[in-house]
Amino acid sequence: MFTLAQLTSFVAVAEELHFTRAAERLRMTQPPLSRQIQLLESELRVELLDRTTRSVRLTPAGRTFFNEARRILRQAHDAALAVRQVSAGQAGVVAVGFTAASAYSSLGRLLETARGAVPDADIVLREMVTRDQLEAIAEGALDLGMVRPAAATGAELVSRPAAREALLAALPVGHRLAEQSAGLHITDFDGQELLMYAPVEARYFHELLISVFRAAGVMPEFTHYLTQVHSILAMVNAGWGVALVPETAAQARFPGVVFRPVDLAAPASVELNLVWRKNNDNPALHVLLQHL
Repeated sequence: MFTLAQLTSFVAVAEELHFTRAAERLRMTQPPLSRQIQLLESELRVELLDRTTRSVRLTPAGRTFFNEARRILRQAHDAALAVRQVSAGQAGVVAVGFTAASAYSSLGRLLETARGAVPDADIVLREMVTRDQLEAIAEGALDLGMVRPAAATGAELVSRPAAREALLAALPVGHRLAEQSAGLHITDFDGQELLMYAPVEARYFHELLISVFRAAGVMPEFTHYLTQVHSILAMVNAGWGVALVPETAAQARFPGVVFRPVDLAAPASVELNLVWRKNNDNPALHVLLQHL
């Protein structure tokens, strides 16, 4: 099979239609250049150039092969450039997991950062609960996760805080707490029918609310256990109860939901962490992490 060196020699001669000028352009002498063309013609078993002592012309086969040779050289150049970009972290693929609630604010900021840090990389997004993200990161299926703080992420994972936000009350329109002119206090939820987070699939939110209610001595009536914030908001919208949600959830547009700040008995906030595998060797991930 012909080589890239032979193609480069042929393209130079085809563009210059002069062996001496082509040799000067390639910074070589004329005999090795002529030898490269001879080897190429021998490999292809066709004549590519009509040579005389006064001129050089492309044969019909040479004209056809000229376009193909330039295309192959361009592809080779692009392939080499792509490999260098991936090695430098300028290109490649970064698989990012995110929770439904983080999509309201933090995900947008991450994507904006990625656009500037690794503009030529493909960011693959996967909505997953925290537990599934941690498993996927450990298995190498995800490069980066936007997760709620977990009790133990494992020695092979690195975790860094990314965002912190307050809790808001999500109330059905017409509910007495929604109509209350004074600010809400956590004690207002004592005995209220409250939509709660699932203890396994939404463990972080479940334990956070349990600690908030325990600190205030409040005992709501948990009516349904749900996994995702938007599912809870949909239930509030349908009038099935009240809820406590991250403040960014107020960006979701549910016509039947009113959001109100709540004075908690003890300081509490919803946290979001960035998590990745310590030995992940994806160069684009590490460039992105430097900017994040």
